[in-house]
Amino acid sequence: MPYYQLALMHRSQPDEVEDNNERLEFLGDAILGAIVAEYLFKRYPTQPEGYLTELRSRIVRRETLNNVAMRMGLHKMVKYNKNDRGLSRSHIFGNALEALIGAVYLDRGFIKSREFILKQVIRPYIDIEEMESTDTNYKNKILSWAQKNDHIVTFDTLEEKMEGSRKLFTIGITLNGEQVSSGTGYNKKEAGQVAAQKALDILKIEQ
Repeated sequence: MPYYQLALMHRSQPDEVEDNNERLEFLGDAILGAIVAEYLFKRYPTQPEGYLTELRSRIVRRETLNNVAMRMGLHKMVKYNKNDRGLSRSHIFGNALEALIGAVYLDRGFIKSREFILKQVIRPYIDIEEMESTDTNYKNKILSWAQKNDHIVTFDTLEEKMEGSRKLFTIGITLNGEQVSSGTGYNKKEAGQVAAQKALDILKIEQ
């Protein structure tokens, strides 16, 4: 199966096709991370490693990539099981974008991959300056709010399961002994941030 066709093939798609985009997603994730790291390294020559790492994580996080993929129209092209309503609200389109980057790399090489990422992904769809000025550490926000208001907040691992070849984590947030939200992600930090953002909305805490 051609790389580009494979990049848009989610493992849930109903057709009897054995191949899916997970391996390409793995490759594209690595290529994207490297290109974004190089881009930020050159753009911010005086910023320390921690600053660059945080900004890169905001760019390549699942929510950001899924939003970019939707705006690019990939949600209209990805083949997946549309009867599973939960999938359309997950990160499969951002994952497909990573797989597409992997396909470009295999087809055209590193230089063209860099060009594709910079010209077709970062520059038209990602506002770096806004990301710089926005604090997206939702976990720290809710912990700070809880401390100021004498509340007890805990982050608990509710579930760990395999989704294809990757582990998916579900983290729950408990406020004074009662669960207020939960979130999923491919690592505990990401899942915790998703849960924290939901909790801020539910508790109507200013973000």
